[in-house]
Amino acid sequence: MKCDLHVHSYFSGACTTPFARKFCRESYSDPDEVYDVLRRRGMSLFTLTDHDSIEGAEKLRRHPDFFVSVELTCRMPSGTEAHIGVYDVSERQHTQLMQRRNDLVALLMYLTERRLFFSINHVFSSLTGPRKLEDFLWFEKYFPAVETRNSHMLERANEHAAHLARKWNKIAIGGSDAHALPSVGAAYAEVPGARDKEEFFAGLRSGMGRVAGESGSFTKLTRDVFLIAGEMMREKCWTALMSPLAVLIPAITYLNYYDENKFWRHWAAKILGEPEGRKRPRWIAVPQPAAEEWV
Repeated sequence: MKCDLHVHSYFSGACTTPFARKFCRESYSDPDEVYDVLRRRGMSLFTLTDHDSIEGAEKLRRHPDFFVSVELTCRMPSGTEAHIGVYDVSERQHTQLMQRRNDLVALLMYLTERRLFFSINHVFSSLTGPRKLEDFLWFEKYFPAVETRNSHMLERANEHAAHLARKWNKIAIGGSDAHALPSVGAAYAEVPGARDKEEFFAGLRSGMGRVAGESGSFTKLTRDVFLIAGEMMREKCWTALMSPLAVLIPAITYLNYYDENKFWRHWAAKILGEPEGRKRPRWIAVPQPAAEEWV
């Protein structure tokens, strides 16, 4: 069985970028369209992981192969933020999770008591802001799973996440982190031989799962940002006045990956003992994602 364990829809709410949050959403993908794309791309179980919301699940509950999940924005004891994927939850459990998401100890106690499956997402990404060393100690001690394949993280960041999962003996999961339909299902987790949701999660917990799919690239992220901007202008026609600013999107995505590259190099050096900088130029014989080459 295959399942994209990290995918967003219209119900992920407003964009987190300070200026754009006033008029742009994280995603404009309709849940029914997300489901259809996932089915066409070979998924056999389906979920949404919208930011702090399960509202999008209402449109998909009729499908017997769908289950409710959420990506919680959690406040760490250090004061930083982290994104935690929590899978197969009820409405009551979601309410309880939201009440505890700014108190990590209470959240972890609830997740453990209810035997809910959860993961730390994009662990080597600057997406949620700064990271502190003590955050990684919490991840190591209390989180059962690490997202090791994210279709918007650069290949090296995913490789380091996989290294981290092996080092900590954690369950590896995968998901597209798609905010636009073309990326839906681009990465996923699979459990060979599983026949239903219960066997899928039992397989993940017992170490029988594996991750597959793509990593991120400058081209793919730029495409998705253009698509989100286009949907924004369709929903709020007045934002078309900002269309000349679209020429800046490639520069913005490049700067994003530049920042991401610095982030994973710094924390890979601290947590995994990887060198923070290259000792000599790296000559390659196969194409690499454009942003990874440039930065």
